[in-house]
Amino acid sequence: MVTSQSNDPLTPPSTASDAPPGAPPAWCAVAVVGGVPLLVPSECDVVTVPARQGLEAVDILRRGAGDAVGPVLHDDCGDTLGFLVPSGTAAAWDVPGSTCTETDGRGLRPSPEPPVEGVDWLLPPEEADPATDPAVLRAALGEARRLIEAADGCC
Repeated sequence: MVTSQSNDPLTPPSTASDAPPGAPPAWCAVAVVGGVPLLVPSECDVVTVPARQGLEAVDILRRGAGDAVGPVLHDDCGDTLGFLVPSGTAAAWDVPGSTCTETDGRGLRPSPEPPVEGVDWLLPPEEADPATDPAVLRAALGEARRLIEAADGCC
């Protein structure tokens, strides 16, 4: 997978909008992480997992030789993590215990500012690859699940 990264903040293509009041801007989509609706950049889908499994997966991804991890959201209230993955991932996502929210693929980048109150970047866009490879994330989530099951079953 060929990727590039820009540290430019997310800005809408124009300030004019035909959207009704209260609707999300055209440059983003709404994803729900831990019950909290988030505005996310439209170039990414969001895989949401329980925080414990997600934190293990982040460790696995960061330890892996060459395995890249993209921006990750942490929702303190809902105890979940949200991994930004390439747009289109939701169409084939089938990992038990997780959900993948589809966006409309307009090709914009995430902002370094936290998206909403109560949710923050665990791995902010400026410190991560543009998105996590879905196949690599799938493997890391599987390994994390097995590690948690082993740890919970040993005592």
